[in-house]
Amino acid sequence: MAFSLFTSKNRIINLVINDHSIRFLELKQTNPPGAQKWGERLLPPGIISNGKIIDIDSLANILEECIDDWKIQRRSVCFIVPDQLVIIRKVTVPAEIQDDEMKGYLYLELGSSIHLPFEEPFFDFFSLSNNGKTKDLLLFAAPEQHVMEYAELFTSLKLNPIAADISPLALYRLFHGLGLANQNEKLIIVQIDLTHVNLCIFEDSVPVIMRPFSLPFNLDQWDIKRGSVDMLELQFIGDTDEMVIQFEDIFKELLKILDFYRYSLSSEKQDVSRFLLTGDHPMLQAIVNEMKERFEVPVDLLSLDDKLHGKTGSMPANFLLSLGLALKEVK
Repeated sequence: MAFSLFTSKNRIINLVINDHSIRFLELKQTNPPGAQKWGERLLPPGIISNGKIIDIDSLANILEECIDDWKIQRRSVCFIVPDQLVIIRKVTVPAEIQDDEMKGYLYLELGSSIHLPFEEPFFDFFSLSNNGKTKDLLLFAAPEQHVMEYAELFTSLKLNPIAADISPLALYRLFHGLGLANQNEKLIIVQIDLTHVNLCIFEDSVPVIMRPFSLPFNLDQWDIKRGSVDMLELQFIGDTDEMVIQFEDIFKELLKILDFYRYSLSSEKQDVSRFLLTGDHPMLQAIVNEMKERFEVPVDLLSLDDKLHGKTGSMPANFLLSLGLALKEVK
């Protein structure tokens, strides 16, 4: 699933923009595909909040500088819709509705049989089951206003936005592409970034529930410097008790979504069979270690066995989401 805008295959750039950073990655057209080049820029607080653009002028100025620095002028762009904007819902529709008629039907049902917490959604769907009378769909939706703000920003800077994706699907695409997925698996992707967390449970390759939430972030509590390959390196210098509280909050939310899945969504009351952790949080390994102590379910950290090399050196783990997004262009 991806929110398609229009089609182009001309030297695609993959952008991941969140509350604290801008990252780009260009795919190397090899077999298997790899990363050609990448880069990142830290965003000051207050420009984007909970995925919504707050200061469009400042973001435009920073992005324009990035475009020049990274030499990606006039390129086609795929981008990630911020997790905080995305909703996944299971809906049931009459079986006679054909796929080419589905979007029109769903638009008509918005506000009556289908309720979303925002008007004018930007959405796509994925077909699940069909019993002859009805069929179940997964509806992926986001507020059109906020998604188009990103697309229009790119266009104003002479980039060509061609598609938008969501982070759980991009991460699962990479996970599957690395040959790590198992059949009939109940997997929860735990994506922990510097300013937010996204939890998403997959049944086989289908995301069935997603829960994003924000993390407190104070830039003054972090020491930031450029690493050996010109990537940002952050080290926490604040009160360690505050970080412990953040970790505990993450574990509480994780238990909540696991209980909800166990007793509400899964008809057979099944538990997840594996945790897959990823994200750009500098203390991710410490979280992995703590989860291995707390949970009996296997805990894996998404990583590449062989480091990818491109024009800018070895690809950091912060770019795994960008790489998963880029793999969408590989058919």
